Amino acid sequence: MTSMNVSLPDQMKSWVEGQINAGIYHNASEYIRDLIRKDQAETEKTRAFRAAIEIGRNSEIDERSADEIFASAKTKAKKR
Repeated sequence: MTSMNVSLPDQMKSWVEGQINAGIYHNASEYIRDLIRKDQAETEKTRAFRAAIEIGRNSEIDERSADEIFASAKTKAKKR
């Protein structure tokens, strides 16, 4: 594993130290790694959402009502 130095304002440093003192994280590195993992997951969700929007934009017009479309989407989601 490699190291990386990060400069933080005092307020942020205090926040990280508070998270460690509360027992949520063992050290600052663990806290930062967790933030990065969460950011990566959120970025992936955003990419998937944007891809779904693009698919929708490129699809043909659907003659179903909004209620029918939502019902179909809920059914598909339950099957997954």
